[in-house]
Amino acid sequence: MTRNDAAHPVTVAIIPARGGSKQVPRKNLRRVGGLPLVERAVRAATAASGVDLVVVSTDDAEIAAVGTAAGARVVVRPAEISGDTASSESAVLHALDELENSGIRIATVVFVQATSPFIPSAGIDQAIALIRDGRFDSVFSAHETYGFLWRRDENGAAAAINHDASHRPRRQEREPHYLETGAFYAFTAAGFRAAGHRFFGRIGIVEVPEQTAVEIDDVHQLATAAAVAGLIDPPDDRIDVRAVVTDFDGVHTDDTALVDSEGREHVRVSREDGMGVSLLRRAGIPMLILSTETNAVVRARADKLQVPVLHGIDDKATALAGWAAEHGIALSEIAYLGNDVNDLPAMRIVGWPVAVAGSHPAVREQARVVLNRHGGQGAVRELVERVLPR
Repeated sequence: MTRNDAAHPVTVAIIPARGGSKQVPRKNLRRVGGLPLVERAVRAATAASGVDLVVVSTDDAEIAAVGTAAGARVVVRPAEISGDTASSESAVLHALDELENSGIRIATVVFVQATSPFIPSAGIDQAIALIRDGRFDSVFSAHETYGFLWRRDENGAAAAINHDASHRPRRQEREPHYLETGAFYAFTAAGFRAAGHRFFGRIGIVEVPEQTAVEIDDVHQLATAAAVAGLIDPPDDRIDVRAVVTDFDGVHTDDTALVDSEGREHVRVSREDGMGVSLLRRAGIPMLILSTETNAVVRARADKLQVPVLHGIDDKATALAGWAAEHGIALSEIAYLGNDVNDLPAMRIVGWPVAVAGSHPAVREQARVVLNRHGGQGAVRELVERVLPR
């Protein structure tokens, strides 16, 4: 994405995202709120009105593909600055060299970290404004804290850092401190080249909400981010896709079954869902039911809905990818509606993983959207209404 003519100095957001990670393997591709971390960073930078160009610096083909699909320009990072000991500054400097060698003049840089999943775009714009106005040379995101900080000495004894341990003033009597969030840094391109570091000259702070200050360095922080994403992310009302794929049990049904004396199963479905599928079909949006179970009930319901079904499928991701390729639909343009752990492989490969209300916790964490309705109680209809144009 480039907003300005290349002949004029631009503001570029650079997202270093290498493929390797020891604590969390393939970290930059792990999903929070249904989106890969690198895509979340691209979206946050793109949404900032002051950013003219968004760039992903990576040594990894899959990360490059995700970045490109999200609208970023990709700069391929050489191996010598892609290892565990390589600094983020080296990646930013390399990206600047590559961009300027291609004829792009850069005035301001925003260094964005994909490992911060909740990057406030408004904060990026505020940082850019502080640099452009000349108030500061470099700026970083932080949140206000009144915490009492301590350290341990060489013997393990605690020592106060930012307070007098013998005096416990009330919050309103204390000076606030600011904790760096790691989400973004902004600075002049010329100043960064001269200093070789993100902090130089007059340094400013952009205050961001404390709840956005999640930085992922280990699996526990990743789990925390996934768990709170639904509370922090703005709600997605419209689900912009070209196709809808659903599980059956627990999605079209309430996940229970009645079995008669002959061993025949009976399930409960929603007439609302049937109308929703009919509306989807009339709109020309393809739909598929993808089920692990091989059951006459699944086939009968699919026939009633006039929707193709693949059942008896153990590897849902492979089956879904094959169906998408056959129909010429990108996986990023598919919504998959599931409820249980056997849906996770399929949910991980689509652009819109969606969960019904009451889904397994792992499914809710993977979902980009969690519906208000339960399976068999209008969940499919709710999804359809968010897919169809209004």
